[in-house]
Amino acid sequence: MKQLQETKPDDNEQNVNRLAGEKSPYLLQHAHNPVDWYPWGEEAFNKARQDDKPIFLSIGYSTCHWCHVMEKESFEDPQVAKLMNEAFVPIKVDREERPDIDTIYMSVCQALTGRGGWPLSILMTPDKKPFMAATYIPRESRYGMAGMLDIVPAVSNMWTRQREELIANAEEIVSAISGGVHDSTEGPGLDESTLDRTYQLLRSSFDPSSAGFGNAPKFPTPHHLTFLLRYWKRSKEDKALEMAEETLKAMRKGGIYDHIGFGFHRYSTDSKWLVPHFEKMLYDQALIAIALIETYQATQNPEYRENAEEVFSYVLRDMHSPEGGFYSAEDADSEGEEGRFYLWTEQELEDVLGEMEAKLFKEVFRTSPGGNFLDEASRAHTGRNILHLDESLHEAAERRGEDYDRFRQSFEISRRKLFEHREMRMHPSKDDKIMTDWNSLMIVALSKAARAFDEPAYAREAAMTADFILSKMVSPEGRLFHRYRDDEVAVEGFLDDYAFFVWGLIELYQATFNTEYLKNALLFNDQLILHFRDSIHGGFFHTADDSEKLIMRSKEIYDGAIPSGNSVCALNLLYLGRITGNTDLENKAYEIMQLFSGQVSKMPIGYTQLMCALDFAVGPSREIVVAGDPEREETQEIISDINREFVPNKVILLKPEGRGTEISAIAEYVSDMSMKDGRTTVHICQNYNCNLPSTDRKEILRQLKD
Repeated sequence: MKQLQETKPDDNEQNVNRLAGEKSPYLLQHAHNPVDWYPWGEEAFNKARQDDKPIFLSIGYSTCHWCHVMEKESFEDPQVAKLMNEAFVPIKVDREERPDIDTIYMSVCQALTGRGGWPLSILMTPDKKPFMAATYIPRESRYGMAGMLDIVPAVSNMWTRQREELIANAEEIVSAISGGVHDSTEGPGLDESTLDRTYQLLRSSFDPSSAGFGNAPKFPTPHHLTFLLRYWKRSKEDKALEMAEETLKAMRKGGIYDHIGFGFHRYSTDSKWLVPHFEKMLYDQALIAIALIETYQATQNPEYRENAEEVFSYVLRDMHSPEGGFYSAEDADSEGEEGRFYLWTEQELEDVLGEMEAKLFKEVFRTSPGGNFLDEASRAHTGRNILHLDESLHEAAERRGEDYDRFRQSFEISRRKLFEHREMRMHPSKDDKIMTDWNSLMIVALSKAARAFDEPAYAREAAMTADFILSKMVSPEGRLFHRYRDDEVAVEGFLDDYAFFVWGLIELYQATFNTEYLKNALLFNDQLILHFRDSIHGGFFHTADDSEKLIMRSKEIYDGAIPSGNSVCALNLLYLGRITGNTDLENKAYEIMQLFSGQVSKMPIGYTQLMCALDFAVGPSREIVVAGDPEREETQEIISDINREFVPNKVILLKPEGRGTEISAIAEYVSDMSMKDGRTTVHICQNYNCNLPSTDRKEILRQLKD
């Protein structure tokens, strides 16, 4: 499979800049630009001070389509490069490798322009203070948008003639974006009414015709769906479950899903989930899989399990590193065109499948001779098709009066033929760096699948990834690193690395009952509290107290494409508080919710991962202790019963008969919980009250569902 290109065929040794020594695939993409790029570091800042130049900071990521466009238009252009090299000290940053830098300067861009996105372009002083911001900038000015050929000389002139004004502007910007970090946004607090309001806001923004929330572009936002499942469980509001199901079904049928190789693309550019932005991100696969798994638990509809297993099939096939971790992303572009790898002409389908087989495939996957994919520049039909469904294969088989298993098998034969043919195409480039936070989300997803599907193979994959992080990405002092590539670890861990890894280890313990994972969850949670917690105002900073000093330490609660570290911390603290019986941990979770309550209460739809934590805090929640021999069939069946049910607000511990000292050392309250009459016994506590222990599977399930 074609990996990310680090050089171009016509490169020569004279065209190598300082990025050639970096490990980031994104930085390596720019290593042969005529722009004299520096990586972020003191060498660049010293150069800027020495030469008395401002800094042009460009932030992006390897699978970003418009980052590629700006590189081709401007950064590969000798004229633009000459202007940039004369006027600035140019710095390139991979936003995935340095989310701390990206978070700060993206907030600057949003404050100054009212919008954000990548590529992110920042002009700043040698002491890192920004005075101008933009996203994509064309080479030449057009349609009222200033181009690089005009911007660079203008800024250079301002730096010479109006420097005091620029510096004053930079100071004002830093002051403005820093002001809200420590200020308390405490409100009246969050409670069950906040959950009700979040649901009403999601319901009002739900698209009844195409599912999902809002208009184009449409993002998956899986934590919206996991919140809706919890709200349905709490309120018995059928519409909440309906919205989650309709959204997952619409996504599975749409062009946002790769029907040939599986996995979800980044987002849909239209409101009908048809035309995706074709990049594939590891975190999307993990988070969507979590939503599918939980919806399967809630409904027992096998379609959701099938879809989740397809996602894992893609990830384990194409994104799994030999060492045990998962790669970050696959590009949208190949052969210089977005989506080319994923598109099909009807003639290609007939050539691969034959006329008769292709006829049925084209009918079901809604292709047309003219194609449904438009050329980006001319907006003309290309003859190529995005495969999509108007109805699920279940529905198609039912409409045609055919047996579903036989119908699906025929399409699986066609899919495999097309997949094998597609494998011969030039693949999109792969960003093969391994990141702790995104890998941890995959640990969560695989661990949940192992439990819900009663499939130990997924637990083994999750354990392999956790063991990789523990062996390769932890310092001798017990601190996490953020990035691994080419046998090199780098970049000190951020809040998301710790928060997501703790979450993954908690889920992995409950899938394997290996107490080493639970011990490590507690150890990394201790590190998180020690180095990231704001001991004065509460909550957690994005960076550690001993990390590189930037112009500010950010503190985020917004649940965007990825849940915020603070939201995940809140849930982790509740989990660990219930597992250990340590109420101080729960108090720290409540502290997060109180700290941000003023901000969250205004528009809770932006904080649905935090709402999942709030749902746990409001209750009911359960601590479940299974006392028994883990090798006995009786014990395994009871654990399977518990895992099959959708009971999101629970923790489950196993106290092995005769070997319960390790879990008792972590959770002292399980010491006196034991088997009854020689049988596997379940002890269920709910809302700080414990039920009578039971050995009866029906009674155990009744207590879970009560």
